[in-house]
Amino acid sequence: MLDTSARLLRLLSLLQSRREWRTADLAERLRVAPRTVRRDVGRLRSLGYPVHATPGVAGGYRLGAGAQLPPLLLDDEEAVAVALGLRTAAGGTVAGIEETSLRALAKLEQVLPARLRHRVNTLQTHTVSVVGEGPTVEPELLTRVTAACRDHERLRFDYVDHHGESATREAEPYRLVNRGRRWYLVAWDVERRDWRTFRADRVRLRTPNGPRFVPREPPDPDVARWVESRLGHEMWPLTGRFLVHAPAARVAGLTAGTVEPVDEHRCVLTLRGDDPHLMAVVVAFLDLDFEVLEPAELKERLRVIGRRLLH
Repeated sequence: MLDTSARLLRLLSLLQSRREWRTADLAERLRVAPRTVRRDVGRLRSLGYPVHATPGVAGGYRLGAGAQLPPLLLDDEEAVAVALGLRTAAGGTVAGIEETSLRALAKLEQVLPARLRHRVNTLQTHTVSVVGEGPTVEPELLTRVTAACRDHERLRFDYVDHHGESATREAEPYRLVNRGRRWYLVAWDVERRDWRTFRADRVRLRTPNGPRFVPREPPDPDVARWVESRLGHEMWPLTGRFLVHAPAARVAGLTAGTVEPVDEHRCVLTLRGDDPHLMAVVVAFLDLDFEVLEPAELKERLRVIGRRLLH
């Protein structure tokens, strides 16, 4: 049987691993009587851990949030993940947390066992981050936005679009998506009655939040994929679709466009860009027979290129 100190640590670890435990299940895991579990819960409470009890025959315990932050128990993989996350955050895109991340990392590495410290240092030594310049976002803004997503509260904010024009917006927030060095808010725009993405670094929140709302079905179950698609359309407004007379596998190896097979010998190639002339040149250089499906202006561009090449 575990001694009292070891048993308390084991009990704390169990409480952190699941939302709620029945007393009988805890007693079975710890191989003690239910009254011992109740006594150990009392000891944890005296140490500052907010352990809440559910009354009744099937009652149990759950670890809640308290007024103070008591020590946490992490397994090996969790400790390594937290350490690497803190090192990454020290040079990340959230403004003002670099020094805080370094302080937390110093505390964590001080108590890491040698085997885990070696793993963290090895990973950090042999990986390189490409540090690029980009906008940063205040932590308070991210926490307020995520809280509004959780509580289903409308947000009111001033927003500066990519043309530099500012306007007041009201939206029902759904998710924050991190892409590269930027954060994007996915939300239902109340005035425009459609889903929109907003760059978080261009958002200036107004207080208080708006009324609560009933959540809508998201624009896509995979919201990250949806954001990627939206950004692609914003960056490359022109979409060209071509029926290529070659197998999809062959075409996919020649271009970075999207390739969808039609049959064994044909496929549809989709290219995105902002210059129809350049798009026409790219598809011409595939050296494969093709037909322009859309837009019609690409057909004329290709005719012009063809006439020039014949002269």
